Parts: sequence; C-alpha cells; structure tokens
Amino acid sequence: MKRKHKGYSKPKRPFDKTRIDEEAKIKKEFGLKNKKEIWKAEAKVKSAREKAKKLISASPEEQKDLFNRLKKIGLGVNSIADVLALDKRDYLRRRLQTVIVNKKIATTPRGARQLITHKKILVDGNVMNIPSYIVPIELENKISLKKGVKKSKPKEEIKESEEMGVEEKAEDNPEEEKE
Repeated sequence: MKRKHKGYSKPKRPFDKTRIDEEAKIKKEFGLKNKKEIWKAEAKVKSAREKAKKLISASPEEQKDLFNRLKKIGLGVNSIADVLALDKRDYLRRRLQTVIVNKKIATTPRGARQLITHKKILVDGNVMNIPSYIVPIELENKISLKKGVKKSKPKEEIKESEEMGVEEKAEDNPEEEKE
C-alpha cells in the first residue's frame, strides 16, 4: 500500500498579518472549515504551475495534455501563461461546495457543506460526501439533491413565511370562536 503524504505545506511565516487576513476572507467567502483547505488548494495550483514550467521547452502535444487535464476540472487554460496565472481562488471555485452555491442548490457555503456532509447531494446519481471534491465540467450539470430533501430558503424568505404564519394563526382563532 502506498503511503499517503501530506498534500500541503504550512506557511513559512506563521504570524504574518496580511496573510492571515487574506486567508480569513477566503475562508469566509468559500465556507471552508479551516485554513488547511486553503493551503491544499495552494499546493495543487503550485504543482500545476511547476508542471507548466517544465513543459515550456516540451513538445506541443505534452503541453496540450496538461491543458486538457486542467480544462476537464474547469480551469480555463489555453497556454502556459494561463497556467502560471492560476490562483488558489480559481481552484477553490471548482470545489463541490462552491459549485452547489453557484447553482443555487444551497444559499450559503456553510449550508452547502452541511448538505454534502449529510449525504444529501448526488453527483451523476452517486452520493458525494466530500466538500473538497473537484467537480469536472462534464459532471457539473449532473449535480442534484436527493429526493425528499427541500432546498434551503434565503433568510429573507424565512422571515416572510414566519410572519405570514403568525398572521394566518391569528386569523384562524377568531373563526374557531364563532363556531
């Protein structure tokens, strides 16, 4: 059995304020559990960049192979310059958790994460419970909720429905007294 190595590296400067603030924004924007998920995305992008640097002098066929692999996961790259310009945000946008929010299946990244971990999301008919799953382009349209699971409502709609529910109950009581 192959030993699984750590898929990320910690920052060299642990108490760099600008990095900490930037990571906090990214963590909130994408609904990540911890900063380790950001570091993993950085490592994946870094490895793609390193492969692109090695392929600068390689044949166009080898370059096309790398571009096709990155296009399959949804990173729109057509040249080595595009690969070198990739950012961790580009990679994080391809996570299942983020794709679900973009498709309006869930209203918030946290809600999307909860749906995924509770096994309420199907990808191509198969249950997927990994929020960090990188969704290939071909499977993006095959993401769905399990049957019997209701879509979550935005907070404004919840408040409106609660207010209407209170009004309906108040209207029902006088009718009961008349009978």
